[in-house]
Amino acid sequence: MKKIYLVPNFVTTANMFSGFCSIVASTHKEFDTACWAIVAAGVFDMLDGRIARLAKATSQFGLEYDSLSDLLSFGVAPAILLYQWALQPYERLGWLAAFLYLTCGALRLARFNVNTDSQPKGYFQGLPIPMAAGMVSTFVLFSHEIGWEGASQSPVVLVLTFLLAGLMVSTIPFPSFKEFHWRSKATFGYLMMGVILMIFIAIRPEITLFVSLSNFIGLSLLRFLARLLTQYRAKGALSANAGLKEGS
Repeated sequence: MKKIYLVPNFVTTANMFSGFCSIVASTHKEFDTACWAIVAAGVFDMLDGRIARLAKATSQFGLEYDSLSDLLSFGVAPAILLYQWALQPYERLGWLAAFLYLTCGALRLARFNVNTDSQPKGYFQGLPIPMAAGMVSTFVLFSHEIGWEGASQSPVVLVLTFLLAGLMVSTIPFPSFKEFHWRSKATFGYLMMGVILMIFIAIRPEITLFVSLSNFIGLSLLRFLARLLTQYRAKGALSANAGLKEGS
């Protein structure tokens, strides 16, 4: 039997444990606890890959184990959170929406595992499932923080569920930070931006995390739409030039 790397797989187990804690908290209607458990799972998910790469301890076992943990923490846990918090009154539509989120998350993970070697390193194809789970958990925390008491009865949650499910299985490119190098040089302004972000997270984490994730997704979508518009205009210009040549 092949030996496995202890530290990165232990961190992956912490990720899965956080997801399980979120499920238990959701079943007991402790939604804030469930949300923070998903956030903690996201932190562990970032750490296990980074630790494995730094220690040169990557393995096929670790990749498979990480995917299974991600499905629990960022697929099952957010789906149950969404259903228990807001989708249950919609009855059949509610649990089908939660199941669609889970299914799209599983498909997203499977596609990533199959295409990981052929995809550009700087981008993800479709919204990563940890970010989708982060949007779910931070939205709940954000609504509680600003005192939006009717958030759980709002159709916004149903729309958000379908939107995140669609983004996960889409081909829209989302920037990846896996190739970020800790020794990279940058200007002083980037350091100050990082410090300011840390301060805001420390002061109002519920608001800052949700706004940061929303901006990331929104800017990625705008960039994608701008690229489509540029390609459309380029094709239109080529067609026009071809028509002028034929006319002459």
